Amino acid sequence: MKNSHRNSIQRLTLAITLSAGLGFVSPASAQEHYYIVDLNSKTVTDLGTLGGDGSHASGINDAGRVVGQFTTATGNAHAFITGPNGVGMTDLGTLGEDFTSGFGINVAGQVVGFSGTAAGEVHAFITGSNGVGMTDIGTLGPFSAAFDINDTGRVVGWYSDMAAGGQHAFITGPDGVGMTDLSTLLGVGYSSASGINTIGQVTGYYDTATGFGHAFITGPNGVGMTDLGTLGESGNTDYYSSTASGINDAGQVVGESSTATGYEHAFITGPDGVGMTDLGTLGGG
Repeated sequence: MKNSHRNSIQRLTLAITLSAGLGFVSPASAQEHYYIVDLNSKTVTDLGTLGGDGSHASGINDAGRVVGQFTTATGNAHAFITGPNGVGMTDLGTLGEDFTSGFGINVAGQVVGFSGTAAGEVHAFITGSNGVGMTDIGTLGPFSAAFDINDTGRVVGWYSDMAAGGQHAFITGPDGVGMTDLSTLLGVGYSSASGINTIGQVTGYYDTATGFGHAFITGPNGVGMTDLGTLGESGNTDYYSSTASGINDAGQVVGESSTATGYEHAFITGPDGVGMTDLGTLGGG
């Protein structure tokens, strides 16, 4: 999924607030369609919509099942899942309020994301295999959103208590049961989780003592948080110096970081998040 650094999270929080109070605000991508590409046959398949103007894909599993969000005929946004190889789109429904979005999917086809509830809050959700059934994961505050899920069904994302002004990353147990606060390295400030691997190593970003975000990795099952550092920048006006987007089973983390020259570059780390390598650019900044 991914949506991990704070300005993205603030926009999502604002969208959630507007959605809960005023009805869903259509995304900027409302006129766009997303595609799945088969690199073997060189074919391109339009994922389509279910009656609205646009769709947005956020995740895919090994069977080619795609998840994301589409605009309905009434202008709301609903999460979807496709069949294998992106064929066929199914509305995943909601938790009570007429908007929802899907972000992550595992090998069994369990989908995670967030949905409005009948109580006017926004909660993270998990589905059963192949997107069947939507279960409220709950939250440690009035708002939560899930961004990734591993093959045991452990879910990561963030929850927010807006009254207290805090937002922290979380991890659940298998099949989305139970929510544990991952906090931050300082115990205060913001954090968000964007990726999780098979053994439960989590990655995302947290606020440092200077107020600028750094990418982090945890140990197995979300235990312990280690700062991944930056590509040379110690702080900038975009609220983060580095942020992580994903992690593989070797613990290699990818994301972006500000450099000493002020540009933002993609990075990859070694196993278990050790060492940050600048992936460079294709000629731009």
